[in-house]
Amino acid sequence: MRRNGGNRVTQEAYGTKKLPEEKVFKDPVHRYIHVSDQLIWDLIKTKEFQRLRRIKQLGTLYLSFHTAEHSRFGHSLGVYEIVRRMVDEVFDGRPSWDNKDRPLALCAALLHDLGHGPFSHCFEKIFLTDHEAFTQLIIKGDTEVNEVLRRVSPDFPTEVAEVINKTHENKLVISMISSQIDADRMDYLQRDAYFTGVSYGQFDMERVLRLMRPSKDEVLIKESGMHAVENFLMSRYQMYWQIYFHPVSRGGEVLLNRCFKRAKALYDEGYSFKEKPKYLIPFFEGDVSIEDYIRLDETVVMYYLEEWTEEGDQILSDLSKRFVNRDLFKYLPFDGSIITIGELTDLFEKGGIDPEYYFVCDSFSDLPYDYDRPGSNRQPIHLLQKSGHIKEISSQSVIIHSITGIKRLDYKLYYPKELILEMEDEDIKGDIINLLNELV
Repeated sequence: MRRNGGNRVTQEAYGTKKLPEEKVFKDPVHRYIHVSDQLIWDLIKTKEFQRLRRIKQLGTLYLSFHTAEHSRFGHSLGVYEIVRRMVDEVFDGRPSWDNKDRPLALCAALLHDLGHGPFSHCFEKIFLTDHEAFTQLIIKGDTEVNEVLRRVSPDFPTEVAEVINKTHENKLVISMISSQIDADRMDYLQRDAYFTGVSYGQFDMERVLRLMRPSKDEVLIKESGMHAVENFLMSRYQMYWQIYFHPVSRGGEVLLNRCFKRAKALYDEGYSFKEKPKYLIPFFEGDVSIEDYIRLDETVVMYYLEEWTEEGDQILSDLSKRFVNRDLFKYLPFDGSIITIGELTDLFEKGGIDPEYYFVCDSFSDLPYDYDRPGSNRQPIHLLQKSGHIKEISSQSVIIHSITGIKRLDYKLYYPKELILEMEDEDIKGDIINLLNELV
């Protein structure tokens, strides 16, 4: 509270209220993450945001890169810090930036990954959940986060959710959080590179930030920053193919996926688990409340996986042991032939190995850069020229032009080599081995 003249007392607006003293988080990527706003500090303290400490940023990638155990919590703080620097150090005072939008941008940045579940994308595939949808539900639901956001205004949670959903009328703020060169990507590339011990994700973020300019509908990059953007896009390309799509990490995902798949199938059959997986049951049944979702984190999932190693069901027990003890399936490169998959599936069945759980064709694809064309929902990166004209970056950069619109696909076959070698039928075993050798 502060006095203004006589006896008039005014309440400082919560959305712009400052802490008595700035808080800082020590960070390996940004050195320090600065929090001076009461709103941001209160959001960080909520149980829904603290849960992100128990969600790994990179899911099963720690099976390939043993130090990749950092959390969504650290990444979310990092995205917030980049957006804070955008608005406080670069955008402030420029004609196209309205500082009234600062709380909206900071909150959307901080909360953009709030709805991630354990092992993220792997979990989503089997239980058909959507982390972005749950992010919005948590923000708008009966949660501590919602209560804090409502202190700004009754409509503020909806506004934050709309930014994350990319439906808010403020296209500039959306572009800061979600575009082809946004705060989200700028943080995770550097953070993931640091924690995996590689240099691929490094780029000159300082220069990129300094050369960003706000416009009515998007963040522009000054023409002189083109080479820094080239570096950023190539870093992203290399991180995906060298790190994120690493075949061992994908093998961990495949195994975890099959664990969940088997557990769900057993539950649907009425199987009696030794340890009832009560926190997973809402996901098995497809009836998940916000409370159910928030309660589930990787600590809980790992507990069930440990318990399942001693289950009576041989398949669930074996798959869980493999995941917990990192006894992953072998893999081979593959051209995606349906005929080959069909032949191998039949042979696995004949050999007594259930292909539903022990034979997996996994595919990944990535599009490092694309622009607005029929069938694409991606907005291009625009360069701001000295003349004030705007140019799409691939029309100015030979490097970016060379990777624009190119979708690279990668297939891998995953299988338990030792089970094949243990087959009693020598003919079936020989046929499987011959087919697999043809793929090498």
